Amino acid sequence: MSKTEYKQVKRMTPAMRIIHWVNVFSMIVAVTTGLYIAHPYYQTFIADGAVDKYVMAWNRWGHFMVAIIFDVTSIIIAYLFFFSRFEKPWKKVIPTGKNIKEFTEVLLNLVTLNRRKKFDSTHSDSFNSVYFLIFHLLLAWMLLTGLQLYVHGLASGESSIGTWWPWMLHLVTDWTVPVSSLINGSTAIPSLMDVRIVHHYTMWLVIVWVVFHIYYQVWRTIFWKEGDIAIVIGGSKFVKEEKEA
Repeated sequence: MSKTEYKQVKRMTPAMRIIHWVNVFSMIVAVTTGLYIAHPYYQTFIADGAVDKYVMAWNRWGHFMVAIIFDVTSIIIAYLFFFSRFEKPWKKVIPTGKNIKEFTEVLLNLVTLNRRKKFDSTHSDSFNSVYFLIFHLLLAWMLLTGLQLYVHGLASGESSIGTWWPWMLHLVTDWTVPVSSLINGSTAIPSLMDVRIVHHYTMWLVIVWVVFHIYYQVWRTIFWKEGDIAIVIGGSKFVKEEKEA
């Protein structure tokens, strides 16, 4: 006769959880301010003094500040992706036979509403790793196109920290202009407007990703009953083990 017990498994370190929640709040600010920059949806009271009406300026400032935070966390995440001593996400995204099989099994588990679960859910699986990689690639694209839009505000080639900064941004991000034009299917000469459009469209892809991410974590918590949704709070989940009584 066997009985079911639960084993606590550490899934996220404190640093990983801090990065997660910093990104959550930064993304909320980035989306709300980005939507305003694209299409101002509120205004100040008419009675306010002109000096207090820099609504667009404050939204742009907030957007830029959280973009800097994303830059920093992206560098940390990229480092941990390859060199973390806690887990090695890059090993799960390599299309080996084992990873492809695990990815397929997790996907089947999702579409069959947990009627088929032939994989180990103790640690991060290939499906989870791949869709987080997609998120970080979308975020990197957002950062690069955003920096391209930003550097055109430094038309003089000067900045408060020297000429090297605009020069480096042009070097790193100018390629996003023709690529954005290709994505848009534009027949005109590639321009900054192509970058603006792609930057805005990518935001909606990120929002779709976030919606699925929240749905999937709730789904796993309900169907697997392993406390997955608590990982980003306490850092651990619980895995069922069958033991002989």
